[in-house]
Amino acid sequence: MSVELAPDDIVRTHTDVAEGAREPLLVIEPLLEFLGQHGLDAPADLDAVPIGEGHSNVTFALSTGVVLRRPPRGPLPPSAHDVLREARLLQALETTPVRAPSVLAVGDDPAVIGSPFYVMEMVPGHVVTNAMPPELDTEQERARLADDLIDSLVELHAVDWSAVGLDGFGKPTGYLERQLRRFTGLWEHNRTRDIPEVETVRAWLAANLPDSPPATIVHGDFRLGNTILAPHPPARVAAILDWEMATIGDPLADLAYLMMFWVRSDDPSLGMFDLQSVTGLPGFPTRAEMIGRYEDRSGRSMGQLSWYVTLALWKSIVFMEGNYKRSLAGSTDDPFLKSFGEGVDELARRALNVSQHGF
Repeated sequence: MSVELAPDDIVRTHTDVAEGAREPLLVIEPLLEFLGQHGLDAPADLDAVPIGEGHSNVTFALSTGVVLRRPPRGPLPPSAHDVLREARLLQALETTPVRAPSVLAVGDDPAVIGSPFYVMEMVPGHVVTNAMPPELDTEQERARLADDLIDSLVELHAVDWSAVGLDGFGKPTGYLERQLRRFTGLWEHNRTRDIPEVETVRAWLAANLPDSPPATIVHGDFRLGNTILAPHPPARVAAILDWEMATIGDPLADLAYLMMFWVRSDDPSLGMFDLQSVTGLPGFPTRAEMIGRYEDRSGRSMGQLSWYVTLALWKSIVFMEGNYKRSLAGSTDDPFLKSFGEGVDELARRALNVSQHGF
């Protein structure tokens, strides 16, 4: 899935931006100069097409066969959408087994296109949300994919983050407490209305805080739709995408986030937040089976996973409310974000239900 371009999203030069107009997402001529300086193809007829869901950091496929990633238009919450931090992580992971794209160049000067950005390799394959590609659409391949998805997460959580140069990328202790503080602050920044369930769930999370296992790299947005599958059988994860939420912290937060979206055919509908209904197809394992594989492969206890799922839901509410706020401000043309008014309410009710009745 990709978003459509608006007429003012891409301009040729900075002087093409009218006075008082919103900032463009790409400025072609200074981008061409940057690409050339870094030994990358820079043809005068460079084309750029938005890829991905487009609800957070903005990703473009360039016609030269590389990918550019930059923040969305503002207003942006403090510390959010930091693409330079994201690029640092990807560069650190290049020496590990983690399946992440390679960074080709980092643009830390906002004067080039109007914001920081980085350029990475384009990984061929499939992004799966609501349907499997025909060549992988069998029960055997679905089961194989689910196993490999867990394996790719275990690989990430096994990385010695200090050894690969990520000291200071995040704090190894107090992750859950910081998550509650940070997202409480983000809620105050993002909120467009009062939603009582958000505060009720926040208070429950604070009152029932578990003890974290030893810290690992945490992706922060780990789900099937944020991976690229290899283009041919056997089914396997070729790359993990969308690292903007990554930090050092509690690995169970990643597993819980994955399980939040791991829908089964008999689950109540998540409505607009059903981002990967494909997992309800025969062959995909149950949530309990996925959790069991992670527990076996990682050696970590799953005893309090419902708390982590509640946290994942609550964080999603806060984050999506920020996107909804951007849509109200007119800084995005994404029609999906404009419908978040009712959708965030729906997600808040689900978070409250999980906190009261378990996952």
